[in-house]
Amino acid sequence: MTVAERVEQKLKDAFSPATLDVIDESHLHAGHAGARPQGESHFRVHIVADAFEGKSRVERQRMIYQVLDAEMKTDIHALALVVKATSEGV
Repeated sequence: MTVAERVEQKLKDAFSPATLDVIDESHLHAGHAGARPQGESHFRVHIVADAFEGKSRVERQRMIYQVLDAEMKTDIHALALVVKATSEGV
């Protein structure tokens, strides 16, 4: 299973999102600090789920980081997040 697949599965399991996009942007960071030669180190996540309703932007991001804690310690160098509640739409 790739890092992107693991991230997607963990987020689906944790939040049952209405929409979820996990985008590997590692190719944009080739040669930069933290970029792994094999890629899969820089990601952008767009997620919309009921679980984020009533939460601040920081609380939502902390929820994501908690779920992806192991990956953040090993595989992921950078993670850009767009996190919305279902009532806020896509």
